[in-house]
This record gives sequence, structure tokens and C-alpha cells, in this order.
Amino acid sequence: MAKQKPNDKVDPNKYLKNKDIDPESKLGVLAAMGRMGLMLVGIVGIAMEFFKDDGVLKKILGKLFESTTSMMMIPVIIFVLWLLNRWMSSGSKSETKKSGDVPMYVMMLIGAYYLFRLITTGSF
Repeated sequence: MAKQKPNDKVDPNKYLKNKDIDPESKLGVLAAMGRMGLMLVGIVGIAMEFFKDDGVLKKILGKLFESTTSMMMIPVIIFVLWLLNRWMSSGSKSETKKSGDVPMYVMMLIGAYYLFRLITTGSF
């Protein structure tokens, strides 16, 4: 263990700023678990749609590499994904943007759709 230098003062009230933070309520924990569950169902549903035998991924890649004209869309797709990343990311690590929550809500919506399909039809 390293010795502490005389200039390194330890603040005795280091955690005093956290004294007013209350723990999550049981309802808040259940809501967070529900959000996480919906996102997981959405991820599984999308994965099943993308990777089945004649799935979406195979169709999209087939259309994209079908001709040189459609291959010109690859830089456009990369640019749009870069723009989305810039829009949803914040400049510094300490601040957050509300637009960063959009993918979570979209995945929850997709999860609700696949959960509804699972309940009504019995499969994804």
C-alpha cells in the first residue's frame, strides 16, 4: 500500500453529499425490471427475424449487393448512422442527453410488439 503524501488531504465529509439520496422503491425496481424485460424480448425478437433462413438480414444484404448502384448506398448508410450517433451522444461524459433514451424506448416498443405476438399467436 502506498504512503499518503502530506499534501494529499482526505476529505472527512467525502460522502456527505450522498446523505439525501434515497434507495429505489419496490415499485421503481419492478418498473425497471419490466423495462429491461421488454428490451430483452425486443432483442430476441429482432434477432430471430434477422437470422432465420429467409430473414430480413439476408434480404437486405441481397438487395444491397445486387448491383453497383445499390452499393452506393453503403456510404450513405454509414453517414446516417454517424449522424444518429452524434445526435444521441453528449459531448462530455458527465452530462447526458434525453435523445440518448430514444433507442431504449424504441427497443421497448419492439419488445411490446413481440410480446403481444407471443401472447396472441404463441410464437415470435
